[in-house]
Amino acid sequence: MSNNYKVAIVGASGLVGRTVLRVLEEKSFPHVTYTLFSSYKSAGSKIRFLNQDYVLCELNENSFDNHFDYAIFCAGGTVSKNYAPIATSKGCIVIDNSSYFRMNPDVPLVVPEANAEDISCNNGIIANPNCSTIQAILPLKALDKKYHIKRIVYSTYQAVSGAGRFGIEDLENKSDENNLKKFPYSIHNNCIPHIDIFLENGYTKEEYKMIEETRKILHNPNLPITATAVRVPVVNCHR
Repeated sequence: MSNNYKVAIVGASGLVGRTVLRVLEEKSFPHVTYTLFSSYKSAGSKIRFLNQDYVLCELNENSFDNHFDYAIFCAGGTVSKNYAPIATSKGCIVIDNSSYFRMNPDVPLVVPEANAEDISCNNGIIANPNCSTIQAILPLKALDKKYHIKRIVYSTYQAVSGAGRFGIEDLENKSDENNLKKFPYSIHNNCIPHIDIFLENGYTKEEYKMIEETRKILHNPNLPITATAVRVPVVNCHR
């Protein structure tokens, strides 16, 4: 980044938002001013970031009136749907972590190490894919470039952190079936082949996202792909 960029972090108090903040601390970009946004429930509280206390600002329709160069959205699809267009209308480039814009044909779906060239086709919004798609697409892109992939069979095993704070709490509650907040069954010592809702075609939404996102990133809409997504009883690390 060059000098004097203003960056908004939307959803800074959530699991994904806090991870984004940790990565930004590691990168330590110079001459960047950050503003952290949250829902009204968390607004006013403080987060330690870059060796100082940041006060969380409430996200609303006027939040982007004070010009931002970039906004990183990590607060879920509904927030992205409602506020990303407002941000772009103010001249801000949105990097969206939710699933809302991923399959929009006017929004590039980007993993920089695989298809950074697609960034230039943005109309103010750049989407990043599902977490499992991201890690898979790196070797797949290299293989496709050299050998032209004919078919992909995905099997992904995803940690409870992918389901948010309630997913972690379900694991911590162990075998208490009466106190589940996220999963239909206890995840303790268990694997659940059910991530997101089931679709009419028999895939879960998580599996279908991996299929369609991979096709979009590889620019191959007819590539045969099948996927199985399983939730596993660990806090972090998708495989």
